[in-house]
Amino acid sequence: MPILSKRRARPWLHEAELKLFGVINPLQAFLPALERSDIASITCVNSLLALQPEEHMIATSAARAALLNMTLTLSKQLVDKGIRVNSILLGMVESGQWRRRFAERSDQQQSWETWTAAIAERRGIPMKRLGKPQEPARALLFLASPMASFTTGAALDVSGGFNRHL
Repeated sequence: MPILSKRRARPWLHEAELKLFGVINPLQAFLPALERSDIASITCVNSLLALQPEEHMIATSAARAALLNMTLTLSKQLVDKGIRVNSILLGMVESGQWRRRFAERSDQQQSWETWTAAIAERRGIPMKRLGKPQEPARALLFLASPMASFTTGAALDVSGGFNRHL
C-alpha cells in the first residue's frame, strides 16, 4: 500500500483498531481484576515488524511499532499496581494462513516441510524453518508466569534468529 494512495486512511485505521484497541479494550475490562491480583501480568503478542518494518506492510509495521511502544509505556504505568507488562515479537510461525498458502501452491508435489524450509531459506531465517505454534506459546507462558516475576517492559524475540535489530 503506497503511503500516498488515495484511500490511505482506511488501512491505517484498520491496523490501529486491530493491533492497538485489540489490547486496549480487554485491558480496560480486566484492569480492576488485574489490580486485585498478586501475580498480575499482561503479555502482548506482537510481531518482529515492530522493530524491522517491511515496505509492503507499512501500516501493519507502524501499528506493531505503536503496540510495542504502548506495551513499554504500560509497563511503566502499571508497575506500581503490581502488574507486569511484556510482549513477544513473533517471526514467521506456522499458522492457518500458511496452511492455506500451502494448499494453493503451484507445485503440488512438494511436501509441507520442503515448502516451508524453502520459505525460511529465502527469508534468511537462521533456524531454516518456520516456528511451531507451541514455541511462541511457551515464551508467552514464561513471561506471564511467576518465573518472570522480575521482568516487565521486555519484548522477547521469538523469530528463529530472523531478527536484524539490536
